Amino acid sequence: MTSLSPPKGTGPLGRREARLAWGLLMPTIISVALVVILPLLSIFWISVKPVQLADLRAPAPIVRESLRGNPKSPADEAEYEIRIRNSSQDKPILGVTLADVLPEGLTLLELDPRCTLDGAAIFCDFGDLEAGYRERMRMPAQVSQGFIDADPDLDDSEPRLTYSSENILTNSEFTLDNFRRVFDGGEFWTVLWTTMFYTVFGTIGALVFGLFAAMLLNKSFKGQGVLRGLYLFPYVAPVIAVAFTWVTLFDPFSGSANALLLQMGVASEPINFFGERPLALIMVTVFEIWRYFPLSFLFILARMQSIDTDMYEAADMDGASPFQKFWFLSLPQLLGILSVLFLLRFIWTFNKFDDIFLLTGGNAGTRTLTVNVYEQAFALSNIGAGAAVAVVVFLCLLLFSVFFFKFISREEGL
Repeated sequence: MTSLSPPKGTGPLGRREARLAWGLLMPTIISVALVVILPLLSIFWISVKPVQLADLRAPAPIVRESLRGNPKSPADEAEYEIRIRNSSQDKPILGVTLADVLPEGLTLLELDPRCTLDGAAIFCDFGDLEAGYRERMRMPAQVSQGFIDADPDLDDSEPRLTYSSENILTNSEFTLDNFRRVFDGGEFWTVLWTTMFYTVFGTIGALVFGLFAAMLLNKSFKGQGVLRGLYLFPYVAPVIAVAFTWVTLFDPFSGSANALLLQMGVASEPINFFGERPLALIMVTVFEIWRYFPLSFLFILARMQSIDTDMYEAADMDGASPFQKFWFLSLPQLLGILSVLFLLRFIWTFNKFDDIFLLTGGNAGTRTLTVNVYEQAFALSNIGAGAAVAVVVFLCLLLFSVFFFKFISREEGL
């Protein structure tokens, strides 16, 4: 007797459909990979290269041609001058040659030994240019009346240059000095602590205030729409405008906040809110909470309005208090969206740069890792050290993401 059983594995039709699906998805997968992975790989690459800001441009010969002597007639003396220099102060340029065509009416009476002339075409072999090399090559010349009448500009004829130079970004020189510089600086752990304080309290504060705002506006009343729109103002307003407003409002000399505190007798002297430790860090964290709680408010309010009201009616019949309804009914329903918001807000706040830079410039104990990336890369012109700090930021967020998905996530599908 033959036993019947369902087929195992994927059949020919299934394999053909799978190949077709991968073929259709492959352009999107490649595009996303290029957008996401290439910048990440470039940061890792630069972090192990001794790259200064000036090194981003490979060394190149700079050439200017001119006619000296300002001849007014064919009998006047003139000199054809080629000025050449190495754009780099610490790297040579190898095998430099120049080829150009002389203007009509210009005749060279004597050639430099490194140059040859074929009709009006001049060719010069400068060999290797040492770091910081510069030279003025002058050759006696004679001009015709036609040249004087035409008065050509020698720079109009772009010389053709051939050379080879070393690019620090593509050579085989690697170093870990950038990471040693980051961790041996003594201030790394202070910067990391500042970043964690700003991120954790800024994220939790934005979620808590967003939750309170959603609970307040989850009821129907007159003017509800206007009030919801006002709550969104901090999030939709341009960051440069609100940051300038906060700096002006809390200015120690002309700020309204200081004037109010002095008149009420709360403070005996003006307070420098954005210039004193640790008050400046607390202020930029409060600014973070104020500016980004509307995003949490929107998501939480949308989730609260999708909760079935029958549960609350049953709780009312059982005599549940408002706190019991929130704790046992609302909060379990909101854990999913709260965990998603915590993940997003934590990553965004950890990477936040513009708010702190506009408020304090990273001074008064508000230097975070992202501000440190900017300072290393552009204020100190050390692109490699800046990339090393960026790698540290990436690894911190990677560790947080692993910890979040393993222990914190409450949203199905994450």
